[in-house]
Amino acid sequence: MIERDYVTIVSGLPRSGTSMMIEMISQGGIPALTDDQRPPDIDNPRGYYEFQPVKRTREDPGWIPGAIGKVVKMVHLLLLDLPLSGRYRVVLMRRNLLEVVRSQNVMLERLGKSSQDLPQDRLIEVYGSQMEKVKDHMRSNPHRFQFMEADYGELIRDPCPGVREVSEFLGGLDVDRMRAVVEPTLYRIRVERGENRL
Repeated sequence: MIERDYVTIVSGLPRSGTSMMIEMISQGGIPALTDDQRPPDIDNPRGYYEFQPVKRTREDPGWIPGAIGKVVKMVHLLLLDLPLSGRYRVVLMRRNLLEVVRSQNVMLERLGKSSQDLPQDRLIEVYGSQMEKVKDHMRSNPHRFQFMEADYGELIRDPCPGVREVSEFLGGLDVDRMRAVVEPTLYRIRVERGENRL
């Protein structure tokens, strides 16, 4: 059995494929740290794999020691709140930002909430800037963070290369079980040919 003396984290923007990735890693052999408070729904029929204490990491990082050897999901900006006393391996999900914004708007509409306050182009710009800030933070602390990026669309189209890369990054996982998680029918918001592919 592989001993992992770090916290494995799946992170990214909301609607960027983080739930799929944490399920893949969990099926591959690293137990997921979740609390099941958010049940599956039409937007995430396989579940959200959330763990509420991560949202309060800045005020209370007490959950981190219990997460060593496990995988947990965090929205991208929460990575900035992680104490630099820990060690983290982060799989950072990447998805076309136009798809991310459209998918978020669809989910908000289903929930009966208003769509984003910012215009679409401005929101894409903000998200891109936030992701660069997070990556710069991790690059600036290489003794605490190791990270790789995984592209949601590429994983859906051909999961084999991405699955192998994630497995190697995390010390060896069951790649067959990981590949079985990928469900192309859940890739419902796609940019059309010729649209902005940020």
